[in-house]
Amino acid sequence: MRVNAIAPGFFVGEQNRALLLDESGALTARGERIVAATPAGRFGEPHELAGTVIWLCSAAASFVTGVVVPVDGGFDAFGGV
Repeated sequence: MRVNAIAPGFFVGEQNRALLLDESGALTARGERIVAATPAGRFGEPHELAGTVIWLCSAAASFVTGVVVPVDGGFDAFGGV
């Protein structure tokens, strides 16, 4: 049996859109701080989560268990969180 998890970073969704983007689609002050603390320099895209899920479910990860995979553009490592 394998047990793994994904720790997503910042992805724009309906619940946080108003916190991260203004009405014109520009970054809010909070969005700017998050992007500045993310080495990738942007928010994540949904397909980037899907790729990690597919890998964890595949034979390529058959000996991977007990891990939490950050998919956060480096935010956790760089942001000191």
